[in-house]
Amino acid sequence: MSVLSVGTPVLDIAYEASGPEGGRPVVLLHGWPDDVRTWDRVLPALHGAGLRTYAPWLRGYGPTRFLDASTQRSGQLAALGQDLLEFADALGLARFAVVGHDWGARAAYIASCLAPERIERSAALSVGWGTNDPDQVLGIQQIQNYWYHWYMATERGAELVRNDHLTYTRHIWTIWNPGWDVPDAEFKTTAAAFQNPDWAEITLHSYRHRWGWAAGDPRYADLEMRLAAAPQIHVPTLTIHGGADPVNAPSTSEGKEAFFKQGYERVVVPDAGHFPQRQASEAVADALVRFLTA
Repeated sequence: MSVLSVGTPVLDIAYEASGPEGGRPVVLLHGWPDDVRTWDRVLPALHGAGLRTYAPWLRGYGPTRFLDASTQRSGQLAALGQDLLEFADALGLARFAVVGHDWGARAAYIASCLAPERIERSAALSVGWGTNDPDQVLGIQQIQNYWYHWYMATERGAELVRNDHLTYTRHIWTIWNPGWDVPDAEFKTTAAAFQNPDWAEITLHSYRHRWGWAAGDPRYADLEMRLAAAPQIHVPTLTIHGGADPVNAPSTSEGKEAFFKQGYERVVVPDAGHFPQRQASEAVADALVRFLTA
């Protein structure tokens, strides 16, 4: 599959396009620490259902690059949502569906909140909506789950991200996928995307910003205000959660119906960890096809 690229106001976004020409467009957004290879096992089912898929590398990953060296290397969530909308603009997609995992799920929720007229359907994996507020009250278990957030706020954590990211992210993959012996080759293929020169700074800024420990890019200030004021989403939404997810506990996507004015469906995949699209791809593909083609 060839790597394509398209320009937005901030980025040169690299992506892969596949599936039937003229098929209904679906943008697939990977998370952290991951890349477009996360969708490989579900692509055949999506394409078989007549869907045309576009899988970009997020800012700070793979071949995607900033256009201007002076642009803040922001990983804030509003920026990820805006990147999605600008990517769709550059492709000429007036209306499309989106499937996101982890960071990509947050971007999908945010774009759905900002531009519901653009998004036909939104599917989020491993993340519940309404969990981005730094003032939220977390239970003890979820505080433990977010250890890596807090560690990356320290200088020791920053040093690990900058200087030994392969050891760090390989450990993350291992502990986030209980019951699945993650193949080394699969990790190494995706980890190549972390060689992007902006990956470490985007990673650190993303987790520090969401807890109020780093300033955001001023260009997204208005979006941040809109997101704070209007958390409801007017797009049909599916959330898929691994039943054994040790990062975002399955309970964090439970009872969210009030946030969604066009319907909210939740599927829990038994025994799957944080990467259900890799670990339980058949169940995830079935749920996505059913939802996206409804």
